Amino acid sequence: MATLKHIASKNSDYAAIEAYLVYQHDAFTGKQLLDEQGRPKLRESYILDTLECGDFSFAMACLLANRKYGKNTQHGDIKSHQYIISFDPRDAADNGLTMEKAQALGLKFCEENFPGHPAIVCTHPDGHNHSGNIHVHIVIGSIRTREVERKPYMQKPRDWLESMKHSSTAQTMRHLRVEVMEMCEGAGLYQIDLLNGSKERVSEAEYWARRRGQLKLDRENAALTAAGQPPRQKKFETVKDTLRKQISSVLHRATSFEDFSDKLMQQYSITVKESRGQLSYLPSGRTRFIRAKHLGDKFDKSAVFATLQANAERKPKAQFKQDTIGKLIDIQSRMTEGKGIGYKRWLTKHNLKVMAQTVKLLQEKDLTDEDALNQRIAELETKYHDSLAVVKDLEGRMKANKELRYHVAAYTSTKNIAQQLKAAKQPTAFEEQHRAELTAYRAATAYFKANDLTKLPSPKKLEAEHAQLASEKAKFYEQYKEAKEELLKLKTAKQNVASFFREEEPAQHER
Repeated sequence: MATLKHIASKNSDYAAIEAYLVYQHDAFTGKQLLDEQGRPKLRESYILDTLECGDFSFAMACLLANRKYGKNTQHGDIKSHQYIISFDPRDAADNGLTMEKAQALGLKFCEENFPGHPAIVCTHPDGHNHSGNIHVHIVIGSIRTREVERKPYMQKPRDWLESMKHSSTAQTMRHLRVEVMEMCEGAGLYQIDLLNGSKERVSEAEYWARRRGQLKLDRENAALTAAGQPPRQKKFETVKDTLRKQISSVLHRATSFEDFSDKLMQQYSITVKESRGQLSYLPSGRTRFIRAKHLGDKFDKSAVFATLQANAERKPKAQFKQDTIGKLIDIQSRMTEGKGIGYKRWLTKHNLKVMAQTVKLLQEKDLTDEDALNQRIAELETKYHDSLAVVKDLEGRMKANKELRYHVAAYTSTKNIAQQLKAAKQPTAFEEQHRAELTAYRAATAYFKANDLTKLPSPKKLEAEHAQLASEKAKFYEQYKEAKEELLKLKTAKQNVASFFREEEPAQHER
């Protein structure tokens, strides 16, 4: 499961690069650790070699190349590139990977892919997270000091000519990932597909922000525990971690990009925009968008649209009703809750849609006159309550019918047991043996007596009566449902119109 990471450096102190590889450094501050005499502490274990440096050190070879070709003179110039190949922690035990073998693989990888560049190849036995993963640092000076043979993956003269600077393009990284995968396959090591990207991409800066935040949180939790208080949060999350969770929670429920965008804004005040074929996200409280590529491939345009399409195909499509309307939202009251300008734009767009639906509904039903609207609402309320009353009455009768059918069936099936009890030589033992049947029989006779039933109706007649009641209930329930749906729509429309004009009045005064 070897991974490949690239770091471009603008640091002109080339000696500091070698010092970092050789000496121990604080994981968070990056400062060298000193012993009791104030001298830098060497790492416990490492293997280091240089390539293309001649008789000079790596730092001197890079400085001479800069002077010879007159490059890397500005502060913003990239002075060196570092590629880190991290092997799977299981490779040591399962596949016999040693530091010496990893160093040999790193040297060969550097010779084949970075010819002509002064380079350091250094292998460490473990990483910052102490997972036991052997990893190789390959650091190259940015300037090529000799012309090299052009290889198929080289596309531009800068890739093989002398005095040209190395450029870590997307095509270069793809080539290097393929090389790492083939290297692991040839060495019999664990590997993963490095070409399909990462669903959740974590940058170097975010990784260390997580480490620092978790360390601070652990200290705060330890203080709370010592004081007898339970910790409120155990795992630290960066802004991007929180953003990934919020986007994911909306993405698996949305069925279109508009739905996705609206849900993000409504639930989390997150603005999403598409620009030059890429998606970017703006969480509440930030002024700069976060591009999807900094969150992971799961959040880019192609992955998001594929998920939305899959959701739309998987979920049953509800019958869309042209007269369905929503409710107007009071923008001023929502803005007092501290929402951002993006949320205000979404609310304005939402209210415009709602009013368009409201006007369309009232026009289709010819209820644009206030008196006609109020009269129709009154008619629907009467129909609604009358239908509901009939439905409730029918439900009560169906319940009584069901109860009667139950007791008739119980009485019919246990009548013989009750007669046998009268002729039994040992009534007590017989009753104990048939307690359940006799209990049902007595309950049935008590029910008949309470309801003054002297002649029992036939089961077929009761079933026919129940079917008739169910049919009537279905008819009146449909009337009740239709009246309720239309009543709710018209009441919502009336409320929207009233809210719209209440908001327009102060606006008119301001204008």
